[in-house]
Order: sequence, then structure tokens, then C-alpha cells
Amino acid sequence: MAPTRRAVDEFLTAYGNTLVAYDAAGTAAMWGMPGTIVTDAFTGSLSSRGEMAEGLRQGYPLYRRLGLGGITHTMLEFAPLTEVVVRIRVRWHFTDAFGELLTDSDYEYVLRADPDGLHMYVAVDIDADTKLRELAARLGVELPDR
Repeated sequence: MAPTRRAVDEFLTAYGNTLVAYDAAGTAAMWGMPGTIVTDAFTGSLSSRGEMAEGLRQGYPLYRRLGLGGITHTMLEFAPLTEVVVRIRVRWHFTDAFGELLTDSDYEYVLRADPDGLHMYVAVDIDADTKLRELAARLGVELPDR
């Protein structure tokens, strides 16, 4: 059965909750394998949830220094591709511990309704790298070289 907009919205809420909780294993469990990430500077596929969790953990110190305290989302586009695959465009809203907006960023995802639930298979970073660098500069946080 095709994923519904409501099911995808609930999935994104749960995904954002695992991110802000710094729950690498929980976030990785929401990915199908292999999971592919595409950015302007990098493209790679991870073949296990363990690799995905480790990759996520590497970003946590930076996100803490930037003051990440909350994540919400707006689904900008919902495009069913098949009976089980959907492509979505999402704007993530990153807030501090007081709910003040730090920055936002857009991603496109390909999700599939597997027998055990929705999983993310492809993530395309539209502008997160740029927005992250802008936020770091505004806060005076030094970023590692690419």
C-alpha cells in the first residue's frame, strides 16, 4: 500500500525527535539499507545501520556547540512514485533550547513502505551545508574543513 501523507508526516516527526535526542541508533533504524546521502560535496551509500549510526554520532559535538535544542519540519512536497515509494521535499526548522529558530534547511528524500514500516533510502541535501556554515559563522563556531 502506498505511503500516505499523514504516515510520512508522522515518520518525519519521529525522525526529527531521534535527531534532537542524539539517538544515533534510533535514527539509523529509520533508514533502509543501503542508505544513500547526496550533497554538493559528497555522495555515499552506507551498507549497515551501524555505519549510519557512527556517521550520525560524528556530527553530534558540532550540533551541541551550535545549540540545537529542537527540530520541526514542513513537508513542502509529497510525490508518490509507486505503490510503495514516495519522494518528498522537507524543510527542517532547527531551534535552540528556548524554541528560537537557529536555521532551516531543505532536503529531498526517497522513502519506501517496507513490511516493517517506512524507511528512508535516499537523502539529498539541498542547502543544509550552506545554512550550517552560515549559522556557525553567525555564532562564532569554527567548523572543520570539508
